Amino acid sequence: MDTAIIVPARLRSERFPNKLLHPIHGKPLILWTAERLAQEVRDIPTYFAVEDEELKGVLNEAGYQSILTGANHQCGTDRIAEANQEIQAEHVLNVQADEPLIHGNQLQTLNELIHGPVDMATLAFPITNEEDFFNPNCVKVALSNEGKALYFSRSPIPFPRGMDSPIEEKWFHENACYHHIGVYAYRKSFLEEFTQLPEGHLEKVERLEQLRALENGFQIAVGVTKNPTIGVDTPEDATKLAGILTLEGH
Repeated sequence: MDTAIIVPARLRSERFPNKLLHPIHGKPLILWTAERLAQEVRDIPTYFAVEDEELKGVLNEAGYQSILTGANHQCGTDRIAEANQEIQAEHVLNVQADEPLIHGNQLQTLNELIHGPVDMATLAFPITNEEDFFNPNCVKVALSNEGKALYFSRSPIPFPRGMDSPIEEKWFHENACYHHIGVYAYRKSFLEEFTQLPEGHLEKVERLEQLRALENGFQIAVGVTKNPTIGVDTPEDATKLAGILTLEGH
């Protein structure tokens, strides 16, 4: 198989336990993501790499493919690597189970990047407001002139030294500040090597698995998109998502 989408999923979550089963308009969050992928990306097969029998049952009952993985993985990428031992895709797109508003054109960009001369790719979109810039749940990424990731952080980067709050919107348009979107693409060979690497120091500090790749000298290509996504990290995020889905007619 050339390309597959694999969605890592588990019920354990420090900030929002069992969030993937949290009902939004009567439907578990994970099924909103599954339906979105089925609508947006029809030509790439999708699999869910799940830790929990309960999640597997919900997905299977709704007609989606799932693979039960081990429960001791350090991060979602490790879970995906285990699932791909069965799937055997040469290129893997990693979509987060708690981001049900992903766009098909974003995944197409990711797919194009990973079919180029890179081992790993991801996406970002411009930050335009101070609230997101200082929010630790909004992961930031700094880019090189070639569009490669220099660093990912929960802290504001680049830091506006000497500037008092509030920061004017104009500053964000004049300076490259990017909100990382938690979707990735990997080559099969990279996935196999990544899982053999120990958890990185920066990865432990920031709790960001992509830093393991940077710490070990891998380059990460970053595609910049204009479309933001909505990740569900807290109950408040779930309420916000419900409102957006209502506006979309769901």
